[in-house]
Amino acid sequence: MVEAKPATNQETCLAMLRDSDRDRYLACLLSPEDKRGALAALYAFNAELARIRDLVHEPLPGEVRLQYWRDLLEGSAHGSTAANPVASALLTAIETHRLPRKTLIDMIEARTFDLYDDPMETRLSLEGYAGETASALIQLASLVLSPEEAARSADAAGHAGVAQAVAGLLLLMPLYRRRGQVYIPLQILSATGLNRDTFLAGEDRQRISAAIEAFAGLGREHLAKARAAGPIAPAVFPAFLPATLAEPVLFRAQKLGAVLFDRPLQPPQWRRQLSMALSAVRRKI
Repeated sequence: MVEAKPATNQETCLAMLRDSDRDRYLACLLSPEDKRGALAALYAFNAELARIRDLVHEPLPGEVRLQYWRDLLEGSAHGSTAANPVASALLTAIETHRLPRKTLIDMIEARTFDLYDDPMETRLSLEGYAGETASALIQLASLVLSPEEAARSADAAGHAGVAQAVAGLLLLMPLYRRRGQVYIPLQILSATGLNRDTFLAGEDRQRISAAIEAFAGLGREHLAKARAAGPIAPAVFPAFLPATLAEPVLFRAQKLGAVLFDRPLQPPQWRRQLSMALSAVRRKI
C-alpha cells in the first residue's frame, strides 16, 4: 500500500482558498505557476484574518488571534511556525519576494475594526480600511508577480482595492446587519437621513436604498479611477483578477437597494469563473 504524501504548504493554502475564497483560488490558478505558492500564502493569510470574526463571540479572543500574526511578522512568535502551513508559507513568501512586513502588519491592525460593532465614521475611514486590506493585498500580489511593474500599478491597485472592498461589504451586508455591524460610513447614512440604529432596524427602506446606492456609487467611483490610472502591465494583472468581479455587484446593489437584505447579490460561481477567465485574457479591470 502506497502512503499518501503529506500536503505541501502551497497545497494546503490552495485547499484552504478553494473552501473559503474561491475567487482568489481561481486567481492563483490563473497566475504563473512559479508565483502560485507565494500568492496562495498571501491570500490564505488574508482569509485567516477575514474569518476571525466568524470564529469568536467576543473581541478579546479575536485580538489574541490577531496578536499571533503580529508576533509572527515581528519575529517574536512563540514556538515553531512549521505546524502552521499558512504561517510557514507566508514567511517563505516574505523572504523570497522581499515583501514589506509593515504592510502586512497594517493589514492586521485594520482587521481589528472587524472585531467590534463600532460604525465606520467617514468615507475617509472606509477608504483607509479598504486601502490597508484589499488594496494592500493587490499591491503585495503585484510585488510577487513583478517588483518592477508593481510600482507603476500602485495607483490602480489602490482604487481597485477600494472598489473590491465595497463590493465585498455589500455582498456580506445581510450578515453584518444581523451582527449589528455597519460598514456604510455614518457620513453617508447621515446624508440620507439615517443613523446606525435606523439603518440596522431596516424599516425605512427608501432611505436605506439611497444609502446603499451612494455606498455602491463610492465603489464605482474608485473603479473608474482605477481604470483611468492607465493600462495595467500583463505581468501584474493576475493580482487584479479578484477586483474584476466588483462591477456587477456594485451595479446590482444600486438596483436592489434595501432588497439586498433579502436577496443575494453574488453571481453564480460559474459566471464569476468565466468572468475572471475572460478578464485574464482581455487584461481589463
